[in-house]
Amino acid sequence: MSLVIFSKVHKATPWLEALRRAGPDIEVITHDKIRDNEKVFFALAWNHPKGVFKEFPNLKCISSMGAGVDHIMEDPGIPEKTEVVRIVDPLLSKDLSEFALAQVMNHLRGISNYRMQQAGKTWKKRMYRRVSEVKIGVMGTGAIGNKVATYLQRCGFFVTGWGKNPAKPAEYERYHGKAQLDNFLKQADILLCLLPLTPETKGILNKQTLGKLPPGSFLINLGRGQHVVDQDLMQLLDSGHLSGASLDVFEQEPLPEDHPFWMHPQIQVTPHVASLTTPESVAPQIIENYRRAMSNRPLLNRVNKKQGY
Repeated sequence: MSLVIFSKVHKATPWLEALRRAGPDIEVITHDKIRDNEKVFFALAWNHPKGVFKEFPNLKCISSMGAGVDHIMEDPGIPEKTEVVRIVDPLLSKDLSEFALAQVMNHLRGISNYRMQQAGKTWKKRMYRRVSEVKIGVMGTGAIGNKVATYLQRCGFFVTGWGKNPAKPAEYERYHGKAQLDNFLKQADILLCLLPLTPETKGILNKQTLGKLPPGSFLINLGRGQHVVDQDLMQLLDSGHLSGASLDVFEQEPLPEDHPFWMHPQIQVTPHVASLTTPESVAPQIIENYRRAMSNRPLLNRVNKKQGY
């Protein structure tokens, strides 16, 4: 009964070693080492070959190698009986929170502008905004978004959150649903996107929604690149409605060399590094879900396949 890694991007060796240490009694192999498809019961996946899971009649569970599951849910070939789970790791939430704070402070204090001034040997002071003067709107208040929003609130920012459905009370004010989206957007000096990617959220950062933000607002996207309509974003930046954007995720990754984001003066590009999964940190969680799947017990961090997250 094998645990098999299906990935076209991750180096397998660190994952194999971490999983074997966490579950020394379990056979852990990569996709190319499979000898008997009927012995594959558990898959660990990231950007796997689409349609491959139909080849395994006894597959009980597919686990993402990270917090996102859109790369799995986009596959129409997932067997109906197969469960999907994701990674929920406090270390990832902490990393993401710290990265979000770094991007916010870089914007408020104009650090990137001074770096450009340095290249031109320009000595020019710019006024900055203080933490207490800024309102941050967090789109996506699930497990990760809630932790990031709470972290930023505790740093002294005024934070509001927006999600699809009503949520439990939190330290910050929450909005939900389409009816409350405009009220959420119109007060966000900085919009931080942490939404999952679903058919409903694809293209949600467009001319209409971003146009509801106050003039001079700033966008940070740490969700998925497909949330952004690229041309709409650049149009709002060029018109001056948005003051800038920090983007860590893109529709195509790596970002193509000829993409206009690279050279746009108001866009900061980072290569999907807001939080990086560490095999050692998440291997025990994956092994626990393997054992639960084998004994038909409830799985940790189970994904609602209809909702897509």
